[in-house]
Amino acid sequence: MPEPRDPPAGGVLQSLDMSRLPLTSDALLDAGHRPYFLWWLDCSVGELGQHLASDDPERKAYYLGALLREANTRDVWQFTTPEQVRELWPKVARHLGRSRARWEWLLGLPPT
Repeated sequence: MPEPRDPPAGGVLQSLDMSRLPLTSDALLDAGHRPYFLWWLDCSVGELGQHLASDDPERKAYYLGALLREANTRDVWQFTTPEQVRELWPKVARHLGRSRARWEWLLGLPPT
C-alpha cells in the first residue's frame, strides 16, 4: 500500500472550496431534526449547535469529536470550521478513535 502524501501546509482543507460540498441531507438545516451522526444521543441539530457554542471546553470537545468521528466529512462543515477544530484539537483528538489520523492529515496537524 502506498504511503500517504504529506498534506500541504495548513492541511488539505485549505485548498478545498467547502461551498462545493453539498450536505448529505437538507434535514441538517432543520433545528428540530435529529442528525444521523448522533445516533446514540437524543440530540437535535439545534441542540448540537448549542453544545458546540458552549463555554465549557470539555462539552464542546465531546460534541465536536462526535461530529468529526461520525458525520460524513461534507456535513461537518455545516457545524464547524477547520479553524475551530484546530483551536480545540488538544481536547478533541481523544474523542476521535480511528478517525484521528484522517483529521490530522486533512488539517495538516502533527500526528499525536
